[in-house]
Parts: sequence; C-alpha cells; structure tokens
Amino acid sequence: MRLFKILLLASMTAVLASCNGTAKPECNDGHQLWFYSMDQDGMNLSEEKTTMAIAANEVREYWHGEQAVLFNVLETKDDVLGPEGYRLVFGKDAVAVDANTETGILYGTYDLLRRQETGKVLKEGTVTEVPAYQYRVLNHWDNPDLTVERGYAGQSLWKWETLPETVLPVYEEYARANASLGINCTVLNNVNADPVILTPEYLQKVKVLADIFRPYGLKVFLSINFASPKHIGGLKTSDPLDKDVAEWWNKKAAEIYSVIPDFGGFLVKANSEGQSGPQDYGRTHADGANMLAKAVKPFGGIVMWRAFVYDPQAPDRAMQASLEFVPFDGKFDDNVIVQIKNGPIDFQPREPFSPLFGQLENTTVMAEMQITQEYLGHSNHLVYLHPMWKECLDADTYQKGEGSTVRDITTGKLHGRPLNAIAGVANIGDSTNWCGHHFAQANWYAFGRMAWDPELSSEDIADEWIKQTFTDDKDFVDPIKALMLESRENTVRYEMPMGLHHTFSSEGHYGPGPWEGSIRPDWSPKYYHKAGPDGVGFDRTMNGSGNVGQYHEPLASLYGNLETCPEELILWFHHLPWDYKMKSGETLWDTLCHTFQQGIDAAAGYIDTWADVRKFVDEQRWNEVNVKLIRQAKDALWWRDATMVYFQTFSNMPIPEDCSAPQYTFEELSKVRINITNYETPDLDVLPEYEL
Repeated sequence: MRLFKILLLASMTAVLASCNGTAKPECNDGHQLWFYSMDQDGMNLSEEKTTMAIAANEVREYWHGEQAVLFNVLETKDDVLGPEGYRLVFGKDAVAVDANTETGILYGTYDLLRRQETGKVLKEGTVTEVPAYQYRVLNHWDNPDLTVERGYAGQSLWKWETLPETVLPVYEEYARANASLGINCTVLNNVNADPVILTPEYLQKVKVLADIFRPYGLKVFLSINFASPKHIGGLKTSDPLDKDVAEWWNKKAAEIYSVIPDFGGFLVKANSEGQSGPQDYGRTHADGANMLAKAVKPFGGIVMWRAFVYDPQAPDRAMQASLEFVPFDGKFDDNVIVQIKNGPIDFQPREPFSPLFGQLENTTVMAEMQITQEYLGHSNHLVYLHPMWKECLDADTYQKGEGSTVRDITTGKLHGRPLNAIAGVANIGDSTNWCGHHFAQANWYAFGRMAWDPELSSEDIADEWIKQTFTDDKDFVDPIKALMLESRENTVRYEMPMGLHHTFSSEGHYGPGPWEGSIRPDWSPKYYHKAGPDGVGFDRTMNGSGNVGQYHEPLASLYGNLETCPEELILWFHHLPWDYKMKSGETLWDTLCHTFQQGIDAAAGYIDTWADVRKFVDEQRWNEVNVKLIRQAKDALWWRDATMVYFQTFSNMPIPEDCSAPQYTFEELSKVRINITNYETPDLDVLPEYEL
C-alpha cells in the first residue's frame, strides 16, 4: 500500500481576486462557482500537474478539519471500488481516502471538502462511493467560429484560434470544476459538427486540452460529421459499407489515438436536421455506428450514436425515434451506445419519457439531458432542472414489468450491461460567471452529482450547491432551496402547462409564438397544440397517432384513457374541447388560465424572496440575479398573454376575473420579433414591456 500524508497547513498566502482587483465583499463575479466557500481569497491551483499533486494541494489549501488526511492507493485492488470509486474512513485523528487509482483519490478528496463545506464530515465512520455511470459526459455544442449553438453564456470556452500556442487558465479551472463533481468525459464540439475538427491542425489543439484535463480524470471526445471522408478525406463517398470509407475511419482513429492516447471516442448526429448519415446511402443507423465502433474499438473507444431523428412528413414526431431504431435492436456493436433525449420531442419544459428507453431491450442506451435552458428562458430564467431529469430517470417503463425504470435501464442494472453512460448538453461559455446566470451554475453542478449518483434527491443537491456557492445560513438556505425546488414546475405553469409543448417562437426558442408557421410542419407550434374552435391538444391515443402504443402497459392504457391520464400531460396525449370538465370541475379553459396565473404569481414572488435574503449576498451577485428575476416575472406574463389571447380567438371564452388581465392584444403580441445574436442571446429591448 502506498501511503501519502497531507499536512494540515493553512494557506499562508492568498491571491486576492474580485471583479475590481480588491477583496470587497460586495463584489463577487461568480467565477468561483461552488468553490466560493473555499476560494474567497482566490483559486490556488497546484503548480505540479499530476493527479496526486492536485489532490494534495486541494487538501493543503482548503482542508480545515482537525484530522490529518491520508491518501491510500490500494495495492490489492478493491473490486467494490472499481477504477473511480473511493472510501472515506473517518477516525478520531485522521481521515483516510482509499481508492484503487489516483483518480479515485481525487474524487474522494473533493467529496471530503464538499462534506466540510456542507457540514457532513463524520467524527467516525466509513463512506463508500462508486459512480453509477461509467461515462459521465458533458456535450458541448461549441463551433470552431467560437459560437455556441443553444449557448447563452457568451462565446465558446475553447479559443481555437489561439490554440495550441496560448493556454488559458480557464481550461484547468474547467477541469477542476468537473472533477469536483465526478464528470469524467467532455465532448468539445457541436453535434452539428464541422469536419475541420478531425484535421491534423485541430487535433493538435484538442491535444492541448486533453493534456490539461487528464490529471483531473477528464477524457476528451469529439462530435464527428459523418461525411468527413468526403469533406476532408478526398473520397467520393461516405458510405459506411464502402471499404475505402471504413479504412479512412480506421486510419483517422489511429491518428487521433497517436495524438491523444486516452481519447474517448465519437459522438454522432446522423440523418437528423440535415446532417449526413448512413441513410444517405441506403444504409442503417447500425451500419453507420458499427463502422465507427470498429475503428475505435482497438483503442478502447466508444461511439455514442444519437437517436434524435425525425421525418418532416411524419404525422407524429414523438414516434420517430422508436420507428427508426427498434428494427435494429440488438444489431449495434458492443461499444456503441444509443443516446436518447429524455423526452420524445426536444427538451421541452415537460415531456413524458421517450418510449425508446423501454423498447430497446438488446441495445445499450443512455439518456441525454439538456443543461442549457433552450426552452426554459435561456440564461434569463432561474430554473433548477434536476427535478425534471430525476422525473425521467425515476420513470417506470415497465419493459420487464414493474420496476423497469429509465435509471435502471441506462445504468445497465436491468439487463446486466457492462457499458453505461449519461450525457448533459452543457450550459457553459466564456462569461465570467460561466453560465450566464448565477443560478444556472446549479444545473451544471446538479448534472454532475446526478451522473455520479442518480438516486440523490433534488433537495440534497440544491442544499449542497447553495451552501458552497453562497452561505450555509439557514435563513438563506431554506427559502432559496424552496424557490429552486419549485422553479421547474413553475416554469411549466407559465410557459407550457398541462402537456402543451413546442409553443415557443422559432426566433431562438426564447419567447412564445403559438401562432407561428414554419417551412416544415414539425417546426411549427400549430403542429403540436392543434388549437382550433374544437379545442386544443395532440391526440396521441390509439384513435389518434397511436403514440401511446409505444409505451408498455399499463402506461399505454393510463395515457390513452382520459380518466387516468395525468393532468400535467393531458394535452400531450389528448385533444380536448375548451369546455371539457377537468377533475376539479373547472373547464379546461379556466384551468389553463388559472395554471398560467399560478406561474405568474410565483415568478413575481421570486423577486420578493430574493429581496428578503439580500443581506446574505454580495451586492454584485444580488443585483445581477435581481435583474434576471424581474425579466423572468415579465416573461411569465408575456407567455400567458401570448398563449391565451391567441387561444381565445378559437375558444371565445373570457379570462376569469380572478386572473390578471392581459396587458397586450393578440395583434400587438403577434408582431413581436426577437433579434438573436451569434450567441443566441435575445435582444431584450424588443420584448413587450410589462407592469408587474
């Protein structure tokens, strides 16, 4: 056994860091993330860039406990811990961090420090932690021109034009943040991939990042353009069954691994939204995925093949992934993972889980969650997303009877699969505070903690983040935690309640636009809400599109029957008349109006809650969050007005008197056009101005 003892030395120096160069409590720019409780005097990273040196430095700089800290890299491997797990053994005089690997030691170190900052250090006892998912992945949708698709926090973190020569400190800070959460994989570029990322010039740039990330246990992956053999390889085809194409990918994989020996593999978006894929040549998803899988397999790589596909002529987009992938169940190689979005449409504020999770019994599948808030107010709205993700992971598919949860399918527990993964579409940019909204940092944090342990509660994760990011004072923690835990459900109320979906404006997916048409029917809100004089909602019963039939019983009957369909999804699965009587006795119209109003009232209440805790927060962060909360409350009114005054043109029913009156007419709201910059930030000057 190798034994490392870390001396308990308080840092004798401090790097003063704040937005104006002086250590003022009223000035905090948020760059310290959830390390704020430790890093108030600056971020002191290890000068030596080895995993053990990094772990030792974190303890030396930030551990304030009375016990000594011992690092034990086990010579006799513990099968329970695996390559990344660890064990914290608390004793009277020392805390031992035991692990099979140095990476496990680093993860254990960050757990120890997290426990210190959240008051969970034990006097005596043992804690054993092993990650539930082998691959815990951030998907960056960053482009070589520094734009970020669906990114709301500035430009790309990766400055491709200055790499490999210029190495920014933020690259290591990023790796440290991910290691503190147990995130171990990062896909650097957009799934709508530019083939240039695979050129020798760019691989050298990628190598620099991979070298920085490696000591933190973070592997690099790349999204690839399926037509790369044609675009940069000089071939006339990218047909996956063409031997020259397969050989090109074999050589490209060997080239990548010669530059980055621990390269993780490829993420692929194919035959979706105009992206090239095997279907261009009459081949299948399995043909394309397996060709790539064979290229990376000799090096230990994997292929994550996205199931986000849909036919613009299909009668129900929600059914497309299952229709395309179920015929090839069991046909994918063992180092292929089919990556499925949490819901069957596209990261809507609320969706049922994708039926594909329950239909692929002989294929390794993984969940893709969206951390960036594409349909949830971008970086202007406070929306804590973990409850939404947990709703999906805890959902029972009934694939093998009761208890066949999405969590147990994707962790491999249900089918005994050795390979498993989970992905989150990152919300990170080069904004000083990383995510554009101080509270959006909580979603990056929550994804990492969930990827390590999907059974953690939303409350526990929020509690951890608040205490490390702001303060552990109960008078701050309790009201802010309550606000966070309610925020996702409340956003559903003021944006798309009761199963409504895809009613946003096509201009950047920021505000409402239920009246809009599109060049493709499935890009139009009308395709989904189907509002008309006869009512509203998408009929997905067996008398409609038949989508309910893609769910196992009892879900097919549950969703298909009006008497049993959950009301939060009723307009997802049913088309109902405006005067339909809900379980409360109210009409559908009045229930919609009252649900929107609940959302409006709660969003306005965020402003009051934030005012009540002002004394606990530095002035800069308090002011920046307050401005966003005001915008959010106004946007809630805008969503209600736009949706219900438009629907009113069909229902001819009044807004109930106990709801606030709309401040704009349909004619006024239908003329709103949102300008979106290269970084997809809405021009707030063109939004309707609301009185709160």
